[in-house]
Amino acid sequence: MAGPAHWDLFKYISAVSGMPLNDHHKSLITETVKLKKLRKRQYFLQEGDVCKYIGFIIKGATRMFSVNERGQESIVAFGLENSWIVDQESFKNTDCSAYHIEAMEDTEMLIMNLTQLEYLTGTVPPFAAMYSQFQLQQLIYNQKRINAALSMTAEERYYDLLKNKPQYSQRFSQNMIACYLGVKPETLSRIRKSNL
Repeated sequence: MAGPAHWDLFKYISAVSGMPLNDHHKSLITETVKLKKLRKRQYFLQEGDVCKYIGFIIKGATRMFSVNERGQESIVAFGLENSWIVDQESFKNTDCSAYHIEAMEDTEMLIMNLTQLEYLTGTVPPFAAMYSQFQLQQLIYNQKRINAALSMTAEERYYDLLKNKPQYSQRFSQNMIACYLGVKPETLSRIRKSNL
């Protein structure tokens, strides 16, 4: 039986794929994906574990980060409503993950394992089209992040983030934004003050 969470996913699949879902597709999805709730600060994935699930966020916020041997955090990705969270390498290759994925707010998501994902991409054409589009968007986004890190100043990266992901600055702390941009919190404070 499809709940409100499933309807959010149905809407997302149709919007991204540009294809309608029929009742059969909806029932296959409903039977396959499961609702998971995380409390604020609870982990979806911890470094050293295999990423067994991919999650679609219905409500809430997450961050994916690594910690180096000096104890410094690097935030690789944020997740908000209507986005997927996963360590792709660990999920696909069943390798130990180098990342943590943590809920930054109370979070609800729909999850599936690799077998379930492959089943849906093989039996539900709109789902397959949506997932292909999601992977392409990830590639483009990661390429842009690498380019920004290599060619933009800290200030330019901050304003690029405000322009392209304005919700990040409303949902995540300034320290986390600094960590995501690869700058020190005091550098970000200075950038923000100089432009008030």
